Amino acid sequence: MMWWRELLFTAAYVGYFPIAPGTAGTVLAMAIYFFEYRLCGYFSWIVNAIVVILFAWPAMKMGDVGEAYFGKKDPPQVVLDEVLGYWISVLFWPFNWKTALIAFVLFRMFDMIKPPPIRKLEEREGGFGIMIDDYIAGIYTNLTMAIGLFIMQLMGIPVFYL
Repeated sequence: MMWWRELLFTAAYVGYFPIAPGTAGTVLAMAIYFFEYRLCGYFSWIVNAIVVILFAWPAMKMGDVGEAYFGKKDPPQVVLDEVLGYWISVLFWPFNWKTALIAFVLFRMFDMIKPPPIRKLEEREGGFGIMIDDYIAGIYTNLTMAIGLFIMQLMGIPVFYL
């Protein structure tokens, strides 16, 4: 009965990738974001928003299960946090490769650097501590892209999503 939970908190076993499992989880999230676009077209951003809303809380509970399964705090095999964090990074953005790649780079940067309050929140126990830092890294990524887009428009630079 535990196999399906393991499938979820390791993001289809991507968390067992031997090198940089968090980055591998983010690559999976970007691939799903792409296929979401292929299936739903322009409306994929709506599907993404629904998925984030529906899974943000249950993912925290899966983080609790993942910690219990591996017997340690924030095990690297639990990469569901990277998946949801990346999806928050691209929340409300229509798909294109430039957006997807910029979000990937920024999200990984924020996830590794952990600017305030990310590092402090990551110290929290259980699934909340596992997930919240990536959720906030996703928010920082999304806001950084929006601010960058706004500045580009002010400067008359062609925007990357058109």
